Amino acid sequence: MGVFTYEMEVVTKIPPTKIFKAFVLDGDSLIPKIAPQAIKNVELIEGDGGPGSIKKITFGEGYQFDYVKHKVEALDKENLTYSYSVIEGDALMKSLEKITYEIKIASSPDGGSICKSISQYYTVGDFEIKEEQIKAGKEKSSGLFKALEAYLLANPDA
Repeated sequence: MGVFTYEMEVVTKIPPTKIFKAFVLDGDSLIPKIAPQAIKNVELIEGDGGPGSIKKITFGEGYQFDYVKHKVEALDKENLTYSYSVIEGDALMKSLEKITYEIKIASSPDGGSICKSISQYYTVGDFEIKEEQIKAGKEKSSGLFKALEAYLLANPDA
C-alpha cells in the first residue's frame, strides 16, 4: 500500500466563517442546489453530522461516478477545519483503500479566505495514481468551490 499526498489552495473573496458555513456546515443541502450536475444529493446515514457520522453522496447524472460514502473524522467550527474520509463507493475504483481530506479555511489579507486542502490517497497493492487523475479531481473541486463562491456573491444574505 502506498500513500499519495496532494495539496490544493483556493482563494475566495468570501470571509472565512461564511465560506466555512456554506461549504462545510450547510454544504450538504446547499451544494446540490447550486451544482446538481455534480452532486445530486447528500444523505446522512449515521450520526448527527459531526465526527463519526457517515454520509452518502450521490453524484449528478452523467458524472463519472455514482456515489461515495464519507466518514466525518473531525469538525472544528472555531478553527474552521474539517476532515473526512471516502470509505466506500465507485470513486475508490477498487484500487484505493480510502481517500482522506483535510480542509482548513483561513483569512486572506483582503478580507476573503484561503481554503487549503490536503488529500491523501491510500492505494491497494502497487497501484499508482496518475497525475492527470489528480489534476482532473482538483479541477472539479475547484470548480465546485468557485460555483459556491459565485452563489454567495450573488446572494449575500444566503
